[in-house]
Amino acid sequence: MSQTRSTEADRLSASPRLFENDLLDKFSRVHWSMPLFVYTPIVVLLSYLSVQALSVPVAVGAALLGYLIWTLTEYLGHRYLFHYEFPGKFGARIHFLIHGVHHVHPNDPLRLVMPPLLSGPIMAIAFVITTLIFGWPFAYPVLTGFLIGYISYDMTHYYLHHAEPKTRLGIAMRRAHMLHHFRDPARGFGVSAPWWDTIFKTAFEAPSRGDKDKT
Repeated sequence: MSQTRSTEADRLSASPRLFENDLLDKFSRVHWSMPLFVYTPIVVLLSYLSVQALSVPVAVGAALLGYLIWTLTEYLGHRYLFHYEFPGKFGARIHFLIHGVHHVHPNDPLRLVMPPLLSGPIMAIAFVITTLIFGWPFAYPVLTGFLIGYISYDMTHYYLHHAEPKTRLGIAMRRAHMLHHFRDPARGFGVSAPWWDTIFKTAFEAPSRGDKDKT
């Protein structure tokens, strides 16, 4: 029994090779702190530009709007893109690269935050769309909030897999994410923003008082 558990633990935390090309495969792995180093300086710059161009209350309000937009993007992207099974062998390969590998090896410590190869295009698209919708300078704080939301998502995702939360909220969020992985992948899409699961009726039921579920 112990050997079986050890084998299963090894599978969950394995970091399999995804690409034949050494450089591309290396870029598919990233340390959890990478988003902090890449995007925090951009957040600082955008925050500075925001308060230079707008009043502080307006900048804060726009940043909150940007954060809210990220949380909805996170939910919809996880639900409809990450879990969409593209047809054919090539489609299955794309699905595996985008998200399937995370469900097969959910505790791989080097694939729990988005590598720049994936997050970079997402942020570039967000930049273009935000500027087209809001224009300058209002786009500065909206992008600030969007990036803060993204960083929070990556840090929360890593935390839920590799920490043992002590707070009531943390325990509830970890439980929901583990249930998403090990019980029902069609629920619990909001990793850092679980309220969207409640709004869209994809939340897991709260455990009963006598529930001993450790997931």
